[in-house]
Amino acid sequence: MKFAYEDLSEDQFETLIVLLCQRLLGLSVKGFAKGPDGGRDAKFIGTAELHPSKAAPWSGTIIIQAKHTNGYNRHFGEADFHSPNSNDTVIGKEVPRIAKLREGGQLDHYMLFANRRLAGNADQNITSHIAKECGLPEGSIYLCGVEQLELYLRQFPEIAALADLDPVDSPLIVSPDELAIVVQAIASHEADLSSVLDTPPGERTTYEQKNVLNNMTPEYAKELRKRYLKDTAQIRAFLAAPENLEILKSYEATTEEFQMKIISKRRGFQNFDAVMEYLLDLLFQRDPILRQRQHKRLTRAILFYMYWNCDIGEVADAEA
Repeated sequence: MKFAYEDLSEDQFETLIVLLCQRLLGLSVKGFAKGPDGGRDAKFIGTAELHPSKAAPWSGTIIIQAKHTNGYNRHFGEADFHSPNSNDTVIGKEVPRIAKLREGGQLDHYMLFANRRLAGNADQNITSHIAKECGLPEGSIYLCGVEQLELYLRQFPEIAALADLDPVDSPLIVSPDELAIVVQAIASHEADLSSVLDTPPGERTTYEQKNVLNNMTPEYAKELRKRYLKDTAQIRAFLAAPENLEILKSYEATTEEFQMKIISKRRGFQNFDAVMEYLLDLLFQRDPILRQRQHKRLTRAILFYMYWNCDIGEVADAEA
């Protein structure tokens, strides 16, 4: 059994972890609730049924955290998750919360589940760091990555059915693969996308009208236009060149997927600014080519081109 954990929403992943912890600890595990500091914890009070073992179970107050990412093949050891020299990481932000609960007598043991790979050195480094910073014995800290999650779900196969992971509740997820082909091709082309042409591309639905239809804020629309309008004619010319037919097919496959996914999930976003930024964050998380420094700006420019060219987002109905 292999779950595409990266395609789940945060709420779906949390539901999965609560159900698993009810098997490991007991049915009285309380689901994730948002605290006053914005953190979300699940909790168990009592003696665990199976964890760490039947012979020597944890007893007391157990706080559970679930940390989900939509990124592919992420690891506990990555700098965004833990760095001993930075507090601006997943663990860095979590440590003060653990310490506060520990000082208040509200935490005896701590469990952290993430849909990331957990290597032995990362397990030891993070466990030691939490223990030192929070005054918690290392034996009272448990980290669980995707490898162990898979073993648990084989052992408790009913959890998947109970979680009812309905695709309707899943987040806006797109594949970066075809877009990476387009970005690489344009990046390696001799055309200078930073040069400004005198004649901008023609519009179908006007930019202003499209922004109103899609609820894109004027400030965001203005900034996009200022930064990336100069690139649209060159992108158009590149995709239209006969020798770039295969690249055009990749572009069309990308816009078709993006548009259909946006239509199905659009109601989950306050405005189209949020859609654009969410897509960019997701693309950078999921593809090492797109998140390279030299490709980030071009990725943004191509996403703007999709919007400007009316390939994504709502457009006015054509007149009969």
